[in-house]
Amino acid sequence: MAAFQQGLRDAGWLEGQNVAIEYRWAEGRYDRLPTLADDLVRRQVDVIVTGNSNGIAAAKGATSTIPIVFFGGGDLVADGLIDSLARPGGNLTGISIMGAELGPKRLDLLSEVVPQATMIALLVNPASKGAETQIRDAQEVARAKGLQLAILKAGADEDFETAFGSLARLHAGGLVVGGDLFFDTRREELVALAARYAVPAIYEWREFADLGGLISYGASQTGLMRQVGAYVGRILAGAKPADLPVQQPTRFELVVNLKTANALGLTVPPSILARADEVIE
Repeated sequence: MAAFQQGLRDAGWLEGQNVAIEYRWAEGRYDRLPTLADDLVRRQVDVIVTGNSNGIAAAKGATSTIPIVFFGGGDLVADGLIDSLARPGGNLTGISIMGAELGPKRLDLLSEVVPQATMIALLVNPASKGAETQIRDAQEVARAKGLQLAILKAGADEDFETAFGSLARLHAGGLVVGGDLFFDTRREELVALAARYAVPAIYEWREFADLGGLISYGASQTGLMRQVGAYVGRILAGAKPADLPVQQPTRFELVVNLKTANALGLTVPPSILARADEVIE
């Protein structure tokens, strides 16, 4: 949120001075999103900002006139939410995090770090609209690499222990934590569970690696949120969402936590270290 507010400030909008922000949190319960979106529409806000495909669909279902700026992934064109990335049309635009597109790359990177693993687990949130796409893409990569893929599901806090507890039974040699906003808000818990169950894991954002996660690969979350704030600022100044192309990140960060690798007894291949944007020692 600090990065989002910085993007707004850069565009000339300061919370409490010339713009007011109504915050609504689903707290991981995606079924609450349509009600929250309806509430904001009733309040006649000027712009709705939302994340992930569930939030985008809820906001789009609540209004076809109030501008919506999103940060999230999924195939918005195929889902009928925008016309194209270059000219989204309608009342929706934003920043794509390319989460689904990078999922296969994360599985590939993890298999390089644990080449002896024959079984890799993928953790997804079954309530997420993007879960099936993540599973399908990961299965394709796993088949191509001759790996078995186990699907673990967690849509609430109480599901995490069960999911991680099944890793030993499955003989999983690594874990890909799928991209999901609910998982983002449980970073500390997920990293702690991976350490407790001694499983090499790869994550979407560098914030996971900063907390002790083994590897992360993705765009800069703070950089993306500054862009979201800047887009909201332009819309508040009169720009139309239909005229603002959906932006995609052009740079992705590979972060490796060597302290965690040592704790797991892993030797990170030189090829991974050479490509890393940052190595935490």
